[in-house]
Amino acid sequence: MRVALAGYAYARTIHVPFLRAAGAVVAAVATGDPDRGAQARADWPGVVVVPDLSALLASATDLAIDVVVLATPTGAHPDHVRQVVAAGLPCVVDKPLACDAATAAAVVAEAAAAAVPLTVYQNRRYDEGPRALSALLANGELGEVRRLEMRYERWRPEPLHRWREDTPWQAGGGVLLDLGSHVVDLAVQVLGRVTGVTATVAALSTPADDDAVLFCRHAGGGLAGAPPGSTSMLWVSSVQPAPGPRLRVVGSRAAYVWDEFEDESWYPDLRNAPGCAGWVVAGTARRPAPLPPGGAEDFYRVVAAALEARPAAKTSAQTSAQTSAQTYPVRQATLPVDPADAVHTLAVLDAARISAVESREVVIGGSAGRP
Repeated sequence: MRVALAGYAYARTIHVPFLRAAGAVVAAVATGDPDRGAQARADWPGVVVVPDLSALLASATDLAIDVVVLATPTGAHPDHVRQVVAAGLPCVVDKPLACDAATAAAVVAEAAAAAVPLTVYQNRRYDEGPRALSALLANGELGEVRRLEMRYERWRPEPLHRWREDTPWQAGGGVLLDLGSHVVDLAVQVLGRVTGVTATVAALSTPADDDAVLFCRHAGGGLAGAPPGSTSMLWVSSVQPAPGPRLRVVGSRAAYVWDEFEDESWYPDLRNAPGCAGWVVAGTARRPAPLPPGGAEDFYRVVAAALEARPAAKTSAQTSAQTSAQTYPVRQATLPVDPADAVHTLAVLDAARISAVESREVVIGGSAGRP
């Protein structure tokens, strides 16, 4: 799989290792930063480095690019996805897909109308904890799942000043969009779609929001086969002096507890046992949860497999668009993350902001799942 990568800042940490592990080749990189361009050349000998997305797309045909990966600032995602779609190239975009659900839904509709495969980089689905949890849920070891709690909490007494901290949410800033996209996505995967949200959202140390708590009601289903009315508690923060355990899922027979954030554990007794991720706990009894095989690189392995369904050689009466449309349904359906999931996640975050301002539960409904 030959990849064109737009952005080479955090992409070097959260994309490049997993692209390499999946056997992909980064053939082109767009960055206006000379130092990052030099890093890209060192990481990928022979890579073509260009200054922006337009130049990246212009080089795509000559470089036989299979997919464009957008690791650009959140506020630019909708416009950048539209440019990739207009070029007719499959697209992976960092989460969140947009800053609000309505914009995200419009982008997804445009990609579908153009028969261009689109997926969203929800990489945290492939973390050790969610993978171990999925195996426990498949085996029914927790019993009937009643609640999920997840935290993405940091302690930054001296705030950073980047676009994430210093721009409003309408331009992509804040922890609710950044980290909230992860915790909501997993809660929905486990318990089904969110039907109502009560939340607090605050900007305590930065211009953008840096602390939020969400209480969500779910429709049920999901990986847990949860009953309607199951709930999740979700925390995201940059100002938490005592970060809590990353993940706790409570069932009728046992709970699953996992504590790892950026290779750290705040609770020594919850550190992973060798070959395991987290613990199955029932009162005073507990045992390590086995870690299934796999890893974050599986995201890109699935992308590569989906894109192998290439258009057949066209006849003289067919256009490239027609032949692409023939294989679009299979390619889109087999991508690792349905972009509709990203739209629903943003609907939940939209509802959280309304709830925080109006001090009430916000019901989520309608065909697009928007408040």
